Amino acid sequence: MKKFVYNRTLIIIICLGLFAALIIAGQRHFVESENMQVDMAIDYQNVIDLAEREGLEFDDVLRQVKEAGITSLAIYDSSLEKLARSGKVFTLAGSEILANYQSGTLNNELWRQTIEFDLIAPNCVYVIGGDLESYYDTKEALYQRLGAERVKIFSVGGIEVIEVKAQFGELMKMPLGLPHDEMNKARASGFNILARPMNFQKCTAENVRFFFDRIEYYPISEIVFDGPEVLGASNFLDLTASNFTQRKLTFGVIEHFTQLKFYPQLGMDYLANSIGKDHVARLYAIPKDEQPKLDMSAAVNRWSTTDRERNIRINLLRIYEKPEPEMTLLETNLKYFRDVHAILERDGFTFGKASTFDNYYPNFILRALVIVGTMAAGVLYLSLISRRLNRNRKFQLQLFAVLAIIAVIPILMGAGGKVRILAAFMSANLFPALAIIWQLDLLRVIQYKVRVQNRAMRLKDNLSTLQLIWISGFALLVTSVMSMAGAAYLSGALSDVSFFLEFEIFRGIKLTFILPLILVAVAFLQRFNIVDEVRNNVPATQQLKELLNKSVSVKALLALLIVLGGVVVLIARSGHTSGMPVSGLEIKIRAMLEQAFYARPRSKEIFFGHPAFMLAMTAFLNKFPKMICFALVMAATIGQGSMVETFAHMRTPIFMSFMRGLDGLIPGAFIGALLIIFLQIKIKR
Repeated sequence: MKKFVYNRTLIIIICLGLFAALIIAGQRHFVESENMQVDMAIDYQNVIDLAEREGLEFDDVLRQVKEAGITSLAIYDSSLEKLARSGKVFTLAGSEILANYQSGTLNNELWRQTIEFDLIAPNCVYVIGGDLESYYDTKEALYQRLGAERVKIFSVGGIEVIEVKAQFGELMKMPLGLPHDEMNKARASGFNILARPMNFQKCTAENVRFFFDRIEYYPISEIVFDGPEVLGASNFLDLTASNFTQRKLTFGVIEHFTQLKFYPQLGMDYLANSIGKDHVARLYAIPKDEQPKLDMSAAVNRWSTTDRERNIRINLLRIYEKPEPEMTLLETNLKYFRDVHAILERDGFTFGKASTFDNYYPNFILRALVIVGTMAAGVLYLSLISRRLNRNRKFQLQLFAVLAIIAVIPILMGAGGKVRILAAFMSANLFPALAIIWQLDLLRVIQYKVRVQNRAMRLKDNLSTLQLIWISGFALLVTSVMSMAGAAYLSGALSDVSFFLEFEIFRGIKLTFILPLILVAVAFLQRFNIVDEVRNNVPATQQLKELLNKSVSVKALLALLIVLGGVVVLIARSGHTSGMPVSGLEIKIRAMLEQAFYARPRSKEIFFGHPAFMLAMTAFLNKFPKMICFALVMAATIGQGSMVETFAHMRTPIFMSFMRGLDGLIPGAFIGALLIIFLQIKIKR
């Protein structure tokens, strides 16, 4: 038996890198544990709708909403259309006023005289106040939006009228700024204000100052811009940023409906970088077309998962439009708010203005050690698939030195973003492969020693079912610990506030499901002959040639197609944009697992990878054909790779990712033990 030797120097360097990665992991956990305050918000208009539909006093509904746990009211720019519906401001087209005059339905003599003096133009729009505060807000906003050349003030019988040169339909929908009356009501009722302004068309410095002056004396929890642009985009973003900084405001970014990154807003990244990521929070709202399809309990659990797993700190809740059985619409929504508040409180969250991350970036020396350790792992893997390189220890160290220097220089210079992503990608693929390869080499040693001592002895005759379960379970634990070193490396390479907030994301997740399989397959073929077990040390390329030349039965071909289909599903189901539907049964299983565990374990680990690992160990110890062992090892690799890949979702707190892996490991081993018992019963028959 030709033995692969593990370079101890490379292993020591990997251990040093792991030590640095664990320090970063501890710092990250502390930063994440300090970010546990959630802002529970609903739209101001939703409260109005509830009051009107239930025929209740608005102030009474506000009070009940606050008691149910809502901390902020989202207030948007007003519009002439909205003001007209509420009777606060009235708007008429000049052509409509003239038509009323000509038809004789305009009875007000003062308005008739205004027309007779040619003061009404058919292509202008006229705004008349109902509520004085709303009227002054509107006048100020129209000057800001359109300029003095398009807005004129005149009087009709002592009543001030605004003439606007604009197209009626467009003017009715034009955003007019956050209304003072709504902000005053929110403040008086004890709510914070989630400001949702829109940018100005051809925004000026005066427009930016107008917005911040309007919110000056109000309890603003966060500012989340409405529409495709950030206020001030694109020429006055620096002014917007300086106002955020001076006023210590929090910038809210809206998670995309795919749950990956954000809705794109022009100027979003620039503003976040200018004010610092420690003043940024993530907002999520259940999509409007999805919420009616969710029963209330599912929606409540969605918020728990959202806040715990995706660092969402601004929960913008939508109201349910239909009441639950034997409940009014208001009672239904108050129950919804209370249940969300209760489950988040159970999860350890507090409530108020959204908390934000510290501006965390690890020490560059620690990061450099992580990068160096990753390069050592890469060289170690190469030495374990190439016998020539494995024999040349000096060249291994020389190759490592070159790679380490090239990779670490950008890190020490304060840059190296691409190097970090490459190191994370290598960690996600190399460490699960190395963990499996180490077990393969250990099995080769065990089998070789047994063969030397007694060629007739069969391990299956000497090992009881209980011993097989114990050995397989212990091997799974050790291998998983080694794989989790890769998770620490991945986290150490990427950990910083930009990744926590998902301004930066790990690329190549789909590839990390496949590459470990390739890495392990190459190593397996270097150690075992899956075509002809009589011959040893047959090169991997020769085995592949012989395998391709073999005749294939229809049964074997169908089995291969099933395996390939499973691989396609595995890749397609990863990520958030695959479009592959999830079955109703799987949704129910997921819900059950979420209730049973701290963090829902991944199906590919608990039901597939970990049981396959234990079966693979049993198959080796029972001297099963190497083709069967190979298939089981490939399945086991999927489970190990999945454990590490979990940590690639950097927005998920590191403790939760760790618990997800642990929660999958224990029941996965239990399922594996049951399968071993079943297999042993079948063998003994």
